[in-house]
Amino acid sequence: LSRAKINGQLNSGKLALGDFFLRDSAYHLASIWGNHIIGGFNIPFSMTNIKFFQNLQSDKTYFCITRPITHDSGNSSLALFIIDENGHVLEEYGKISFTFKTAIKTLDKPTVQKKIKKYIFSELAEKYMGWAKRQEAFKQKKNVIKHLSTRFDNYPLMSFSTMMLEEYQTERLEKGNKNATVNRYISTIKHMFTKAVDWEMVSEDILRKIRKVKQLAENNRRLRYLTKDECQELINSCEPHLKPIVIVAINTGMRKSEILNLKWDQVDLKHGFILLDKTKNGERREIPINNTLRQTLQSLMRRLDIPFVFHGPATGRPYKEVKTSFGTALRRAKIHDFRFHDLRHTFASHMVMAGVDITTVKELLGHKDLTMTLRYTHLAPSHKVKAVELLDEKLQNKIMTVKKSQVFHESQ
Repeated sequence: LSRAKINGQLNSGKLALGDFFLRDSAYHLASIWGNHIIGGFNIPFSMTNIKFFQNLQSDKTYFCITRPITHDSGNSSLALFIIDENGHVLEEYGKISFTFKTAIKTLDKPTVQKKIKKYIFSELAEKYMGWAKRQEAFKQKKNVIKHLSTRFDNYPLMSFSTMMLEEYQTERLEKGNKNATVNRYISTIKHMFTKAVDWEMVSEDILRKIRKVKQLAENNRRLRYLTKDECQELINSCEPHLKPIVIVAINTGMRKSEILNLKWDQVDLKHGFILLDKTKNGERREIPINNTLRQTLQSLMRRLDIPFVFHGPATGRPYKEVKTSFGTALRRAKIHDFRFHDLRHTFASHMVMAGVDITTVKELLGHKDLTMTLRYTHLAPSHKVKAVELLDEKLQNKIMTVKKSQVFHESQ
């Protein structure tokens, strides 16, 4: 609350200076602090005493709330909570062994702000680069950090502002970047400054300014998938090393990075599943192995000295990329406007069209929530029709039963 609002409540009689008892706790607290403290006080407010203090020297306003608390022993005592004008709990004391004025004097003592050294962005980028190596998506994030380090190089961290980053958003859009790309840059900057606060490289005031920058609206509606005939045509057009990779993608919906880094110890042919411990969203995922996938994996030559399922024959290392060979296969199959990631859409789309429920599809894809998975629901209109027909059938049976009953009673 602003001081004007507090004074207004005092003048209107909503808040009394000094002691008073709350009779209708939900109403009064909602009008004073919103929902800030209601959830934190599971007590009978009719027994709660509040004192209102305004320290003219420090220009601070406090609400001191006392309430009785009952201990496990059965004994009761008073607890003190000191709330600021925004409804935040500043201090909490289990027993009152001092006066309210003593508590206020304690809070009014000037706090010593720790002086932060003036760092520049390139110093933060270097430190963050070392920290980010532990993240699963470091390979992709590394290039973003490098770009940001070059762009903001010698900028002092304390000079960053909301307007500065909004201008940067505009700059990237004018250079042809899509909204999703710009959002990745901004998200990385926000996390970099979050870590900078943890590392005492910048104040929280700067972080608050940066967090005010809003993400741009993204269009994630692209949903390109192959028909069954196109899938077979693509597989037939693949080079020998690429064919099993594409078959795995179509039959599992796994991400490209998950497939290229797949190890044999993650493949359980006996029980029929692939175990992914490290995924994009950080959650463990089990993917069933169907007959087509089983035959494909069993046909691969497994070298005991190489842990990876898919690897270069000379290096023994996993393939870093299959973009060139995949592009060649697409041209041979005469498939246009298609990316490797669309094989994941192909898997999900055919699952939905086969009648698999959306929750199961979500779990197989490894989505955190249903938001991303719901894009596939429009592919199952026939199943919606069947559902309505099933209802119609049930209702018709009910009506026919009623009619037969009426005819029987009339004949009687």
